[in-house]
Amino acid sequence: PYTTLFRSRFGEIGEARNKETGQHVKRVAEYSRLLAQKYGLSDEDSQLVFVASPMHDIGKVSIPDRVLLKPGKLDEEEFEIMKTHAEIGAKVLSGSKRKIIEASAIIASQHHEKYNGKGYPKGLKGDQIHIFGRIVAIADVFDALGSDRPYKKAWELEKILELFHKERGEHFDPLLTDIFLNNFADFIDIRDQYSDEIEEI
Repeated sequence: PYTTLFRSRFGEIGEARNKETGQHVKRVAEYSRLLAQKYGLSDEDSQLVFVASPMHDIGKVSIPDRVLLKPGKLDEEEFEIMKTHAEIGAKVLSGSKRKIIEASAIIASQHHEKYNGKGYPKGLKGDQIHIFGRIVAIADVFDALGSDRPYKKAWELEKILELFHKERGEHFDPLLTDIFLNNFADFIDIRDQYSDEIEEI
């Protein structure tokens, strides 16, 4: 079906450029659906965020390799270039009336916004950020912190938990953060089910 193809193929384009695994988009999708369900979204919306969330980083296809693949911390200029992937992704996905494309555009644009208004690209705050964007923000950061990247090693679970407690109501929606923390074992189960090691076998 169209939605399966969309999620499993198009969602991996940005990850392929970023030298990340296809498992990353699968984990983000599963985390996002679980958060949506626990938050109380309808089955339709929970499935929609599941199918659309893999497109969150599609804008990275336009980021130069010297920035995207840099094996160290980005300087200020490089970070400003990297930040443009959110708006680029939204533009790539704009103009369609299909629900899945509209949801993907929202997620691409808003998954780096912060609950306190200090995110990007628009500095949206609180409920100004669509619920899909607030959900994927948690899912994406959790997976990024727990994964090896060219510029860092995976964090220990204790350190990840500390960050989410610290960023509750700052980076992340406080209610969604509570749901995430109260169901943390379920998220770990998903992480283990879709581990990078399994993909490499």
